[in-house]
Amino acid sequence: MGTPTDIERITSGGPTGALGLGQHREVIQATATTTLLAKQSGALVIFPQAVTGGTITLPTPVEGMTFDFVTLVSVTTSSTNKIITATPASQFLIGGVAMASLTAGGNDFFVADGTTHVAITMDATTKGGLVGGWVRLTAISATQWMVSGIPVGSGTLADPFATS
Repeated sequence: MGTPTDIERITSGGPTGALGLGQHREVIQATATTTLLAKQSGALVIFPQAVTGGTITLPTPVEGMTFDFVTLVSVTTSSTNKIITATPASQFLIGGVAMASLTAGGNDFFVADGTTHVAITMDATTKGGLVGGWVRLTAISATQWMVSGIPVGSGTLADPFATS
């Protein structure tokens, strides 16, 4: 593993780092179907601001890519917010999320296995999808995305990781 050689490095060449003034992070407002691009790595992605939710497709992973996702509008119980890999046959999710429940004492932790899980689906109840939830995905290889975050749900929480 290693950073691909075709990625431009910006450095000061000094031992204490670099200072970049005026830098801003890209913010992407997702729609019902959004496909992210590799060049958008580092962006904050806002789930569709509609109760109908949406599906966001990740780009092919390149080690070091990262995307953060946040829910600002809760989806309804008949809808979902979904993040899925670009090629489910060969790209997988690994890591886990600590899910928070609005129901007292209902918090839980769920793990993506790295070999079959290709999506995280939040449904506004037991699997997350409520306002304030967030997820971060970081590419750790050409086939795996590392997942972390705290999706917000309600009731008895359930595993949001899926194989399709």
